Amino acid sequence: MRLKDKICVITGGANGIGAACVRAFAREGAKVVVADIHAPHETVDALFVEADVSNKFSAERLVSTTLKRHGRIDVLVNNAGITHAADFLDCAEEDFDRVLRVNLKGMFLCGQAVAREMVKQKIRGSIINMSSVNSVLAIPNQVPYVVSKGGVNQLTKVMAMSLAPHGIRVNGIGPGTIGTDLAKKAVLGSDEARRKVMSRTPLGRLGEPDEVANVALFLASEESSYLTGQTIYPDGGRLALNYTV
Repeated sequence: MRLKDKICVITGGANGIGAACVRAFAREGAKVVVADIHAPHETVDALFVEADVSNKFSAERLVSTTLKRHGRIDVLVNNAGITHAADFLDCAEEDFDRVLRVNLKGMFLCGQAVAREMVKQKIRGSIINMSSVNSVLAIPNQVPYVVSKGGVNQLTKVMAMSLAPHGIRVNGIGPGTIGTDLAKKAVLGSDEARRKVMSRTPLGRLGEPDEVANVALFLASEESSYLTGQTIYPDGGRLALNYTV
């Protein structure tokens, strides 16, 4: 088992990619802590902590609750994220701020709180930030989401450089279009929208949450022990194609 007895915190772990990470990590022997604003839909052998990652007190309470139960944290998967559809000229300030608070500030707050404990306990841990192909590519009506994910890539790099002297690795995952409820609402709302997504995906299909979870599993394990400051893109070839039909 690649994560036997490792204490792994997964934010946004109640559904979608986060839930797939919970299943994959548990299968590999991890003791999982699920952080979300909603309880998990499926029954998992994990500690659930209700948490709003965009709130500093809530992020710190997540860490303290985990430490009270398990004594340490070995892995953090910063996965919690939201979207808001609006063209640039119509995007309201409050919606822009709300998305960035969860998607970017939330990763900063949780990453900082966890990393401080890792440093304190001299744990050579792994932090994984969930980015997106839209950190590089842009969707016109997903303004704050695109901006937040671009920030996540830079946050990943600066965290990796800052924490490298402590033996803590920080990497990102930038999925393409994955068959989650979030994607179905954001970019797969019609047959025409689905056709457009498939036209620029060389593998010709949606990704599965479990396929992203397998990348997270790799980054959490010692198999990636010499990897830090990188973002891996399970995107079906979209970034390589760089072409829209």
